Amino acid sequence: MPTIPQTPDLLNNLLKLIEAHRPIFKQQRVHLRVMALIFAELLAFSRHTITQLLMTLGLTEQDWSAWYRLFSRGRFNADRASEVLFSQTLDHVPADAVYVVGGDATQTPRSSRKMEGAGWLRNLRTPAFMIGIHMAQRWFNGSWLTPAEAGYSRAIPLRWMPCFTEKSEPQVHAPRKEWQAALAFLHWVQVQLARCGRVGQRVLMVADGSYDHLELWKGLPAGVILLARSARNRALYHLPGPQSGRGRRRQYGQRANTPQQYWQSRRGWRKVMIHVRGRQRHLQVQVQGPFLRRGAPDCPLMLILVRGKDNARTRRQPLPFLVNAVQDATGRWHLPLPVETLLFWAWQRWELEVCHRELKASFGLGDKQCWHPTSAVTSVQWSAWVYALLVLAGYQTWGLCRGPDVPTRWWRGSRRWSLNTLWRAYRAALWGDHDFRPLYTVTTGDWGEKEGRLQAIWHAVFASVRA
Repeated sequence: MPTIPQTPDLLNNLLKLIEAHRPIFKQQRVHLRVMALIFAELLAFSRHTITQLLMTLGLTEQDWSAWYRLFSRGRFNADRASEVLFSQTLDHVPADAVYVVGGDATQTPRSSRKMEGAGWLRNLRTPAFMIGIHMAQRWFNGSWLTPAEAGYSRAIPLRWMPCFTEKSEPQVHAPRKEWQAALAFLHWVQVQLARCGRVGQRVLMVADGSYDHLELWKGLPAGVILLARSARNRALYHLPGPQSGRGRRRQYGQRANTPQQYWQSRRGWRKVMIHVRGRQRHLQVQVQGPFLRRGAPDCPLMLILVRGKDNARTRRQPLPFLVNAVQDATGRWHLPLPVETLLFWAWQRWELEVCHRELKASFGLGDKQCWHPTSAVTSVQWSAWVYALLVLAGYQTWGLCRGPDVPTRWWRGSRRWSLNTLWRAYRAALWGDHDFRPLYTVTTGDWGEKEGRLQAIWHAVFASVRA
């Protein structure tokens, strides 16, 4: 391939998304400054600090304070930006479909206890046999999971919420537990759906074991389905049977088996096949319930046990999941969605981990050196918002599995485009059409041209050093 493929629709979709956010900025110059920083995030090759972004834009001789005030004076409102971003995602989800979201917490390492929300947390980069601690901020990522395509999905952050601990002693933002942030996010999703005229649309949230919390089950909004991984020794109770006579109505029935006791049984398993990431996964599933958790008598739950094999020899350890049950006209309790659908989205929860890795390793989440209590939070939310804009524009252009061609002979690209492929497409669209001019070639007939090119590069480097 002589050139990198150009995708003009990619930039057009990105500019449309940026223009949709124009009403959240009071002044046109603030909107233009935001647009310039977005493109600087695309073209920056070093750390994504504000000063490095200004160097990328070539603004090395101007005052930088106005760019910092974008985050410290509230000129970028992350909450309003999330509302506009949410409305853009509804174009890809029909009103009669389930709106799928995911929730998970992550950290941004810090070097000072004086920064807003910074406190001692478990260091996730240390091995399991030698767990350590480090100074970090904790965040809750509420993401939209795009509709399935060839077994793939992708997490696009909708709200990046501070989830600081009580011991971190935040000055502006109140401390919040993970389940409280998840509950606030679910209420926010329902409010946004109502604002967009979709009051009755169902919402499915997938989460890991940290959100199998009693208070979250008790406060779950109506019309929201929560699918959370549970513990193998979770204490469950049957629903109370019919009660005759006078006296207080019983809230719980007999104690049920734990998930581990259920999966040790050889009976009750059935085979299920789901299509995930271009492959057919053969699983064995057992559905039990309804059950109750002590403390939440008004929230019946269904238990889903899953087991399978990674290959012919390795067997996966069974996993338990809890999901809130629904009742039909006959009074029977059952799963809110088909078990194949629930297992597919439970598998896609890993996309939130992929999102966190891309934000930290490639997009510079937490790199911006903002020490003001407001900007220390807003600058991180900014990075997540820009990442969501870029990925959503790519999704609007290609979907999930129709990415641009890769300009190499040894690799034709993956089934789903990656963040690096997206960045390459953005930069190619900004830099324009150009031919590949390989510096090194294996033939011996072009040594004159090669020598001249090397000398030109050497003279340019030597001139820059002398300057």
